[in-house]
Amino acid sequence: MDLVKGRGIVMPATTGTPIGAAMSTLAAADPEAPVLTCGPVTLSRRELEERANQFAWALLDHHVGVGDRVAIVLPNGIDFVIAVIATWKAGGTPVPVAPRMPAPERAGILALAEPKVIIAETETQTETETKADAETGWIILSPSQDGVGHPVLAPPTVVPQPWKVLASGGSTGKPKLIATTDPGVVERAGLYGLAAQMSQDKVALVTAPLTHNGPFMALTAALLFGNHVVLMERFNAAEVLRLTTEHRVDWIYAVPTMMHRIWRLPETQRAAADLSSVRIVFHLGAPISPWLKQSWIDWLGPEKIWELYAGTEAQAATLISGTEWLAHRGSVGRPLSGEIQIRDNTGRPLGPDEIGEVWMRSGSTDPTYTYIGATARSEGGWESLGDLGRMDSDGYLYLTDRDSDMILVGGSNVYPAEIEGALEEHPAVRSAAVIGLPDEDLGSVPHAIVQTDSDLDEADLRAHLRQRLAGYKLPRTFERVSESLRDDAGKIRRSALRAARLHPEARA
Repeated sequence: MDLVKGRGIVMPATTGTPIGAAMSTLAAADPEAPVLTCGPVTLSRRELEERANQFAWALLDHHVGVGDRVAIVLPNGIDFVIAVIATWKAGGTPVPVAPRMPAPERAGILALAEPKVIIAETETQTETETKADAETGWIILSPSQDGVGHPVLAPPTVVPQPWKVLASGGSTGKPKLIATTDPGVVERAGLYGLAAQMSQDKVALVTAPLTHNGPFMALTAALLFGNHVVLMERFNAAEVLRLTTEHRVDWIYAVPTMMHRIWRLPETQRAAADLSSVRIVFHLGAPISPWLKQSWIDWLGPEKIWELYAGTEAQAATLISGTEWLAHRGSVGRPLSGEIQIRDNTGRPLGPDEIGEVWMRSGSTDPTYTYIGATARSEGGWESLGDLGRMDSDGYLYLTDRDSDMILVGGSNVYPAEIEGALEEHPAVRSAAVIGLPDEDLGSVPHAIVQTDSDLDEADLRAHLRQRLAGYKLPRTFERVSESLRDDAGKIRRSALRAARLHPEARA
């Protein structure tokens, strides 16, 4: 089960150690070692193992087995982790679903998932009986209640197939599920930890909602690597520094939005934090502005800043260290797995440094995922997630934006992410989103939606942007909002923002 012997990633055979059995082995090896901290609660390996075993028996009582999906509608917390591990131990497939999403969207995801059981918070803390949803007949269980009274010993070992299904709304907001084809064995689920430069038996800080693939994979790999996982209930920039100092964190999961919020903390506050234990900051989930990445490299050192680019679909992935990035500024790296090709809108492969659509394939005859509720954009074994970018002559990939978000201004391509990066470089801007709005003369023009803590100084912001952007890229209009434009995982839905401004009556 030693996953850290070298960094070359080779896809193993489908056989291996079941995830549930691996958790039991780790607990037996060092029962009292801390394994999970969330808020004021810390569980030892033994405590997590026993509580997960108890709840696994409860799931088995409700006939959860291999191939059965279990929807986990819980916020980040101890119960979420128990629910996931228990599902694996029972042989089921966890389907994390964000509990705070709008009810109609959540209902759409659950309808696609067709879960055998839903794990959710119950209305009271005293009611322990199983409840059935009145409309669907789904069984709803709670880890803190329904595991009570069951054996603390692990149920018989079983391999989940597949080991995860994640929901994704994408840029359109239409829900779909992405199911991995991998079985629930350490040799597959632990590959993320190899790519992420994780160590064994250290401390990993997971900062984002576990209903997203990146943090879910980070949690899984960190547990399998024997780490003490410090899980944030909700991201807070100052709390990241405090937790890192208190727990001597070795590895941190981040997305660019989080890195931006941490960087905007007062310099005295950042300087006061003890980050000497940090070996890796691993970021993904969205393009990062070069100025922000450079700031983190200058702060912590290039050897500590690593970036991954991949979709939940995992047809291909790229990886880059901070040291490599300094030689290939703006890149997300070279392919670590799979193949990547840049094509124009006719499907013709493009040469070095030509911008086009990013197409990927796994290089295997076996698919890496299946969609539930969607159809892949595919052609001859290649697939596209809608990203735009270019590759240089050394094979390094550079992303520009998503095809659906690009703004055509008088015949020129304008990429919102570039403008957003320039906006967020301004010290008064906490987050920004740029969308295209109709224009009689140019077809479309950029409109900037900006989150600030005070009144928007539009003249100052325009002067700031003119130093960084060509004239045709400058936003024609600005709009100030007080709320964050990205969720806790750093995701933004520009299409929804655009629709709300084109059809304001729909927002009422």
